[in-house]
Amino acid sequence: MDSIKIKDHMDRRPILLTADMSLAIAVEKLLESNKSGAPVVDSVGKLVGFLSQQDCLSVMLKSSYHCDMTSTVADCMKTPVLSVTPDESILELAEQMLGSKPKIYPVLSAGKVIGTINRTNVLKAMNIYMQQCYLSPA
Repeated sequence: MDSIKIKDHMDRRPILLTADMSLAIAVEKLLESNKSGAPVVDSVGKLVGFLSQQDCLSVMLKSSYHCDMTSTVADCMKTPVLSVTPDESILELAEQMLGSKPKIYPVLSAGKVIGTINRTNVLKAMNIYMQQCYLSPA
């Protein structure tokens, strides 16, 4: 199972946000793409933070009382961000995900975001592996 790599199961077309983007636009992007979070990158694609739907909820709740949405992604994003590389093992990532770790990890290559991987991707990869175990006799 260690031979199953993140690069084979990651989302290669993640939504990328910028720190100066308004929170309203970031929320729209997350909702349109049906993503529960997205990496925040600088002008050259380097990871600077992560914004989840949960991060957005608290700010939007406060803003809804006054009907003013002036927050930016930088105001709400989490830093530092746990990330993985494409050649890491799905099994090791699955073990990390058992705790209170993030549900989505940015995948970095040379310091730049090249994708994301989430619990659904990991579960699908493990399911494919398990099906192969049952199909091929030991």
